[in-house]
Amino acid sequence: MGWLQRIFGFGSPEEAAAASTPSEDAPAGDDIPPERLGLNGEYDQSGLAKRVVWAFDQDNDLDDEERLWVAQTGGKVVLKGEVASQEVLDKMVDVASGVDGCTEVDTDQVSVG
Repeated sequence: MGWLQRIFGFGSPEEAAAASTPSEDAPAGDDIPPERLGLNGEYDQSGLAKRVVWAFDQDNDLDDEERLWVAQTGGKVVLKGEVASQEVLDKMVDVASGVDGCTEVDTDQVSVG
């Protein structure tokens, strides 16, 4: 099971798009803030977190850390839980930081080991 499946219940961005029903007053197109941009360009309240877990899924160096969760607060990606090693955490921070809309990665709630 990958990150996107475990955390959000979708196996692919296409599945996420099919399940997405943004409200009528949600911004569209260029008016969507980067942290709210979904996997397929739609408005999504958790868009940044979903794009980060999708980036984790696409990175061959990152396996699903079953005790780690990804959330967001605005443009800040929040990692919570436990990872196997500091190297894995550093790689996750590097990948998450490269996702458009990410302004910061908070690892205060992550334990290593």
